[in-house]
Amino acid sequence: MTLTTQTGPGYDEGREITKDRRQTGLAKDGSRQRWYSSLIARVLMIALSCLFLLPLYWMIISALKGEAELAQYPPTFFPAELRRQNFVDAVNAMPFARFFVNTAAITIMSVVFSVVSSFVVAYGFGCLEWRGRDKVFYIVIATMFLPFPVTLIPMFDLYANLGWVNTWAPLVVPHLFAGAFYTFLLRQFLLQIPRDMLNAARVDGAGEWKIAWRLVFPNALPALTAVAIFAAVGAWNDFMGPLIYLQDENVQTLSIGMQSFRQTESEDIQFNQLMAASVLVILPLVILFFVFQRYFIRGISLGGFK
Repeated sequence: MTLTTQTGPGYDEGREITKDRRQTGLAKDGSRQRWYSSLIARVLMIALSCLFLLPLYWMIISALKGEAELAQYPPTFFPAELRRQNFVDAVNAMPFARFFVNTAAITIMSVVFSVVSSFVVAYGFGCLEWRGRDKVFYIVIATMFLPFPVTLIPMFDLYANLGWVNTWAPLVVPHLFAGAFYTFLLRQFLLQIPRDMLNAARVDGAGEWKIAWRLVFPNALPALTAVAIFAAVGAWNDFMGPLIYLQDENVQTLSIGMQSFRQTESEDIQFNQLMAASVLVILPLVILFFVFQRYFIRGISLGGFK
């Protein structure tokens, strides 16, 4: 028996065609698998998004329902009649405008003070070289683990001796001293700044303050935006601080006003008005996040430095 092998130009071309087809098929299979994986991931993200948005949706439709429809069972997922009057009644049921202005003023001052103080401290930890820098930074980070009740009584005694009780000072002045979390977030972002760029500015005769505010600050806007949003949300939603330090209605915030509104209506709570007031309270934060969403995500991811 004689074994023969096929050789020649035609045979080689056939092998190349078969190989190309096999590679094309593998490429199509890989592309199809990636498409299925992307589809599954998107479906899961949409499902989880709907799950997390369900309480917000329920609050909005409850704010637009009448009392009779709100009490019926089973509940409806869309109001039969949109009662926009609930928002007007909720605003008139308490000094909403005064509480809103007070909360906005405290929030703006807290954001400005937090951003400036945290940036200055983070610049010292991230862009300057000095002895014992890392050890001091670890001590600052350790303050994050102090529970709020531990410092509550000493801080209240301090503010009472200073005569700051029933004023905005206990809610605003602490933001002049950089928070540990904000400092950590900004420092991690500032560590990405090329040292050569800072050294070149120093060689050109620029001082540290000029480098910090004219060179580093503009490039750190994503992280600063993240800090500003965190500070705004914390100040806007703060309940314990105003509850402890603010006693006069003229200086109280929306969080205390909402609690007072609920206690006033405790005998016959009108949940539609309560939900309408809640929608008005969270609306500024939702707008703030969507306006600065891109910078916030870049700041949290600690990337995007150019």
